[in-house]
Amino acid sequence: MINLLERKIAFRYLFTKKKDGFINIISTFSFLGIALGVAVLIVVMSVMNGFRTELINKINGFNPHLKIFSSGNQIDLTKLRSNKIKEVSDYFLLSNTGEAVIIHNSYTKGIILRGYLKNDFKKLNVINNENFSGKKTISYNHISIGKELSFILNLDIGDKISIISPSSVMSIAGGLPKQKSFIIESIFESEINEFNQNIAFLNLVDLEEFFDLNKDNRYLEVFLKDPKKINSKKSLFQKVYKDELVNSWADLNQSLFNALKIERNVMFIILSLIILIAAFNIISGLTILVKNKTRDIAILKSIGVQNKSIIKIFFIVGFLIGTLSTFTGIIIGIIFSINIESIRSLISSLFNVSLFPEEIYFLSNMPSQIDPLSILIISLFSIIITCMVSIYPAINAARLDTIKSLKYE
Repeated sequence: MINLLERKIAFRYLFTKKKDGFINIISTFSFLGIALGVAVLIVVMSVMNGFRTELINKINGFNPHLKIFSSGNQIDLTKLRSNKIKEVSDYFLLSNTGEAVIIHNSYTKGIILRGYLKNDFKKLNVINNENFSGKKTISYNHISIGKELSFILNLDIGDKISIISPSSVMSIAGGLPKQKSFIIESIFESEINEFNQNIAFLNLVDLEEFFDLNKDNRYLEVFLKDPKKINSKKSLFQKVYKDELVNSWADLNQSLFNALKIERNVMFIILSLIILIAAFNIISGLTILVKNKTRDIAILKSIGVQNKSIIKIFFIVGFLIGTLSTFTGIIIGIIFSINIESIRSLISSLFNVSLFPEEIYFLSNMPSQIDPLSILIISLFSIIITCMVSIYPAINAARLDTIKSLKYE
């Protein structure tokens, strides 16, 4: 326990006199360094958490949360009547895909075609947002393309577009790639340019005919009520569909999210060095403080103050600097994270620079998501570091020889 005498002396040393101005400078830089390090870590972690969440939401807003692939036979839809599956699922769609080449005037482009039944198409989230234009059904010989692709090809609803399939048709000259024209029935916008440029929708029957696919090989798309904690929900479907392959959105984008995770961890390590370097200033400050207070320490020992009390006094000084600076950094970091989009807009307008290009990051605003767990980890890390660096000078203070200290003072 810390007694009243130890607290009073610690607070007296914390706020040193004018003659100890150099110690005040070191303490101030230690305080500011740790506070800045904590604030920067919180802001960076919040932005990376926000970016990851926004990216997941956009991916899940366009793609299914789970895909169940047939093992050769038609998928048994009666298994979906299970109460456990109904509890977590929103709706199910049968689908199939194929890769083809779009030809329009002199422009050619590879594209992924996804097929849905006429009335299932309108269930997709991307079809039900305000940026969608056209009919919310997908009729025979019709196609739905992304907004970005419509700009590139200068196409609008009602225009025709030709698509070449890798499947071939026999002719006098031999096998030729299958080609067919489709009428643009609708234009969607997914908020991710890669999807808008490279994916289009066909009627499922049209797609299977165009690519010579067997309808028994259709896969099942599962849209969940809550796509979070995807691994547990994937396991639930794996138990029901034991012979089929079940993939989740996390599996299909594993490399992307692994890269984001590694980047987040590396940034945490690098930015933690700011706190570590600032914390070492506490050692310098406390060491000089011990040197300047040699006479005071000797007097305290001579009147009966024990070594452990001397250790506590100087440890408290370092601990208070670290703790106060940590909480100051937390407040600054949270305020900055909450208002980061306003700050970004202000800097962009003042200096006429683009700090967050939408075409690179797929987002129009800089995202931020404050994670209490991250703040707790950062706070504990900062306080533990400052406690550790405060131990050495505190022990040195207790080791001072009373007689020698008084003799030379």
